[in-house]
Formats: sequence, C-alpha cells, structure tokens
Amino acid sequence: MQRDLLRFPLSSAVRVKLVSAGFQTAEELLEVKPSELSKEVGISKDEALETLQIIRRECLTNKPRYAGTSESGKKCTALELLEQEHIQGSIITFCSALDNILGGGVPLMKTTEICGAPGIGKTQLCMQLAVDVQIPECFGGVAGEAVFIDTEGSFMVDRMVDLATACIQHLHLIAEKHKGEEHRKALEGFTLENILSHIYYFRCRDYTELLAQVYLLPDFLSEHSQVRLVIVDGIAFPFRHDLDDLSLRTRLLNGLAQQMISLANNHRLAVILTNQMTTKIDKNQALLIPALGWQHCTSHPARRNPQYCFKSQSVLFDESGIFILVGSNYLKREFTTCFC
Repeated sequence: MQRDLLRFPLSSAVRVKLVSAGFQTAEELLEVKPSELSKEVGISKDEALETLQIIRRECLTNKPRYAGTSESGKKCTALELLEQEHIQGSIITFCSALDNILGGGVPLMKTTEICGAPGIGKTQLCMQLAVDVQIPECFGGVAGEAVFIDTEGSFMVDRMVDLATACIQHLHLIAEKHKGEEHRKALEGFTLENILSHIYYFRCRDYTELLAQVYLLPDFLSEHSQVRLVIVDGIAFPFRHDLDDLSLRTRLLNGLAQQMISLANNHRLAVILTNQMTTKIDKNQALLIPALGWQHCTSHPARRNPQYCFKSQSVLFDESGIFILVGSNYLKREFTTCFC
C-alpha cells in the first residue's frame, strides 16, 4: 500500500522539499540513504537521517500518525545507530597514514585519547585538528568549530597561524584541481581570520579550573552549536602535580571521563584528550602506559580489540603540519590513540 508523505509527522519545510524533489510516498524513501537524501532534497544530513527514521519507524508499525502528534517512548534500532554514525563524518587530517589508523579521521561522538612521551608532538597534532575541524564539507570536512582547553600553557598562536595558512593553501590546490564552483565558494569564507576566530581557547592552571571549565561546557556549546571538537591538551598535568589524594583523584577523573563522553554524544562532537606516559613494571620488564590509571576508560577496550581501539603510527612534522608518513630516514614520533 502506497502511503502519502502527508500522513507522516514531518515538518512542513521538509515535506515541501521532499515533494519538490519528486518524492510523494513513503515507499519511495525506504531504500534511500541519508547522504543521498540530503544531497537530492537539499537538507542537512541530520534532517535526512531523522526523516528516514520517522518514515521507517512508522512503516514498520504500520500506524502512521498525522503531523503534530507527539512520539512517546522514542526507540531506535541498531541499523539507525549505524546510519547515524556513518553520516556524522570524521575530522580528516590530510595525512593518509594518520587518517587510516583513526578509521578515516577523528570520529565524532567519540572520545579519543592521544598518548606519548613529552616532546612527541601531541600539542602539534591537537592544534592541527583545531584547524582541520573547520575544513568545508565539500572537501571532506565537517565545517565545525573547536574548543581548546590548555592545562600546560603549550598553546602557540604563531604555530596555529602556520598550520592554518598551510591548510588554506592545500585546499586551494585541491580546488584548482577539481575546478568546481562549490569548492571556490567554500574557500571564500575559509580565511586565516575566520579560522582563528572559530578556535575558542581556555587556559586552566589547576584541576579545579579544569573541572569547572568542563562542567560549564554544555552551556557554552548550547550557544556555539557549530563546535565539533573539544580538546583537552594535558589531561594528566593538573592531577599529577596538584592532587595527592589518590581516591579523590580517581573519583574526579571518573566524573571527568563521563562528562566528556556525555559531551561527545549529546552535542555530536569529537573529544580529544592528550595524556603523558608512565612506567609500569610487568613480569620483570618496564612498560610505558598512559598515565593516571584510568585504563577502564581508554586502555582496557584496547585489550579486547587491539585491531581497532589501540593503534600506533609514526609520522613526520614539518612547517605545514602532519602530512608525511615517516620512513626509515626520519626521526620517528610515535602516537598511541585509544577510543572510548
């Protein structure tokens, strides 16, 4: 039975766009992917996903409701969750080796921990990601904004200018190659001033300021809805130097980790945490592991799925950022990333 789209609880704006694009019945949309619907109808990917979920849910129950009725006890299927992850996209770095170990880039709606010894380049990577998150969608980016929380005072605005300038030049080269009008228009607003003005910097000098800033972030994010990346550069620093009570430190870290995961899910953004390494003695050998002892949040999943959750990669830093995979003739700088 063909069911008219007018019988489904869709917003009037979306309904008009669907009809204008030639869609008249729900059956015509059942096999359409969210990304395809977004491009064909001219709506955002989130709106496309929500529209398809409503239509599929109503078709499965075989009880379509008229627009204006409320939906109580909202449910979702595993397929809907999978589609939601697919349309979220990732923050690309234009370094194929790094993007590969991250599964296509830094994933949205997840928390990623970057671990490494001092001087390894964790802050450099974070600063580049603060630029990369703003890459326009037509270039494969997410066109978002970034929050940078600095606990060690290692943020360098001059270096940020270098990275932003290099990214702009790289995108211009891509636009010249594709010669597309969409690419040229997107680059009109992708300027150094706009990039820097969409990186919101917070300096936290102790764990009290860090906790306060993190718990105030939901209000800030509600006012800056385009933020797609939250960086805490130096998550270990305040807790290693200012807090001797181990039980209190554990409780605070647990709360902080849960708050970060909640932010990533509720605001559809990526969270990046950088962490130092510490030495663990295991079976008469010394092992370098992430500091703070919160393996239950990051390292523990890696033991269950080492192919995905815990990966290392050596890359090379140059004046333009992280673009080159290190070979045998270069100094290796190895990163470890964990997902939760």
